[in-house]
Amino acid sequence: MECPHLEESAHITAPPLDVTTENSPQKFTCSVCRTDQSPWICLKCGVVNCGRYISGHAKLHHEMSSHPVCMDCDNYATFCYVCDEFVINDTKASHLDQLRKNLQSPTAVIPSSESQENDRKISRRPSSESQENDRKRLKKEDRLKTRSKSSGLRNLGNTCFMNAVLQSLSNIQEFCGYIKKLPSLDEKPPSKAKRVSHRKSRNTEDVLLVEELRKTLIALWQGSKTAISPESLFSVIWKVVPRFRGYQQQDAHEFMRYLLDRLHTELLSLLPYPNSNSPFIGPKGRSTIVTAIFGGLLQNEVMCLICGMESKKHDPFLGTKDKDSVQPMLRLSDCLSSFTDTEELEESELYMCSNCKKKQRSTKKFWIRRLPNVLCLHLKRFRWQSCYRVKVETFIEFPLRALDMNRYVLNNLHETRGSSGGSNLYDLAAVIVHHGSGAGSGHYTSYAVHEDTWYHFNDSTVTACDIDTVARCKAYILFYVRREIKLPDYLAGQDNGH
Repeated sequence: MECPHLEESAHITAPPLDVTTENSPQKFTCSVCRTDQSPWICLKCGVVNCGRYISGHAKLHHEMSSHPVCMDCDNYATFCYVCDEFVINDTKASHLDQLRKNLQSPTAVIPSSESQENDRKISRRPSSESQENDRKRLKKEDRLKTRSKSSGLRNLGNTCFMNAVLQSLSNIQEFCGYIKKLPSLDEKPPSKAKRVSHRKSRNTEDVLLVEELRKTLIALWQGSKTAISPESLFSVIWKVVPRFRGYQQQDAHEFMRYLLDRLHTELLSLLPYPNSNSPFIGPKGRSTIVTAIFGGLLQNEVMCLICGMESKKHDPFLGTKDKDSVQPMLRLSDCLSSFTDTEELEESELYMCSNCKKKQRSTKKFWIRRLPNVLCLHLKRFRWQSCYRVKVETFIEFPLRALDMNRYVLNNLHETRGSSGGSNLYDLAAVIVHHGSGAGSGHYTSYAVHEDTWYHFNDSTVTACDIDTVARCKAYILFYVRREIKLPDYLAGQDNGH
C-alpha cells in the first residue's frame, strides 16, 4: 500500500556504521537483545531492533517513540506500524531507495590511529584452546553458509505462508521438474483461457496460475539471485483465489490445498491428459501431475451400533490430517494410528442408517486405500478454545527416513498388510514450521533436502542446516516421498531433475 507517513517519518538514507573488516558486509544487531536475527532499522532515527517474530523490539521501539516506519535490513521490505501494512511508495527525495542501496553495499570503516593503538594495547594472544574453539566455530559457520542452488523468496507482506509452501514444493523433484518443463502458456487460445476460470469473471479469465508458478520455479532454480520477488504469482493468486487477497497472515495448509486444486483444474483444461484406467484418477475423472504425485484414496467406514450395518465410501485426498492432541510429546506413528483408529461419533453426528431407516449412534474408521507418491501429513497445530483458536505446542517426533506406511494401508484381495515392502516406505523431503503462539499471526519457514543437504528457507534467506535441527523442529506440514515412485504411463520415464 502507499503509506501517507513516509515524508514525516523516513529520514534515514544510510545505516549506522560499525567497525567491520574491509570489504565485508555490515552485521546488524538488535540494540536491546543483540540478536542478529531479523534486524529492522527505524527510518526516523536509525536505531536497529529485532522483528516481531524474534523478540519484537522494533515494534516496541515504535510504541515508545511513535516512529512508525522501519525497513528490514535483510530483504529491504518497508513496513508502517500505523498503517499495519508493507509500503510500496517512496518519499519525494527517494530516501527508501537510497537506504536500500546503502544496505546492499558492503560497509568498510577504517578505525582511527588512536583507536588502533588502543586496540594494540588491550590485545592479548589467544590461548591454544581459544584458537581451537575459534577454528571449530568458523568451520561450522562456513558450513552453514553453504548456499542452496535455490534462491530465497522475498516477503511481500505476510506472504511467508506462500513462500514456505513454494519452497517445499520446489524441492519435490518429480513435481517441480514437470512444471518447469511445461511449454509457455502465455500465448494461450482465448477459448481455453475461459475454461480454467472458477467463475465467469473478467478478472480470472485471462490469468493462469500454472504459468506464473512455472516461471517462479524456473527463477528459483536458476541460482543467479539470492532472492527473487514472486509478485506476479501473488498477483495471480489474488485474482483466482479471492480468499487470499490482502496482506493478512494466512494458513499455509489451506493455501497449499487451494494451490494444488487450482493447478489440477487448469492443467485438465489446458493439456491433453489421457483418459485411462490407472489408479491416479482425479476428481474430474482424469489424472494430472497433481493427482499423480499428491493424490491418494481413503476408505471411510461407518458402522451402525444398533444393527451393525456398515457403509463404505471412497474419498480422494491430497493430504491427511491428525486429530486433536494436547499431550506434551507424541510420535508421528501415534498420530497416524489415531487417524486410522475407530472412533464413536458424537451425538451431534448421528448416522442415518439405511437398514434402521433413522439416525443412529455409530462408529467411524478411516483406512488408507491407496497411498500417494508424496505423502503430505498435516499436523493439527490449532484448536478451538471457547471462541478463539489457540496454538498446540505438542512436539511430534517424526522419522527423517524409512517411514513405514504398510500398517495403515487397507488389506484387499491382491495385497496384505506388510507385503508391499519398500513400495510403502517414505523419506522426508520437506517440513513447514509455524513459529509463534497465535493462530492468526506468527511466521512460516520451511526445511527441505537437496542433494543430501538440508536447507532452511526463511523468506529471502536460504541457509544450510544440521539434520538434528530439522528433527527438533515443531512440524506443521510434513512432505514424505515414496522410495518407489509409481507414475502413470504418460509421466513415466520423464527426466524430473532440477
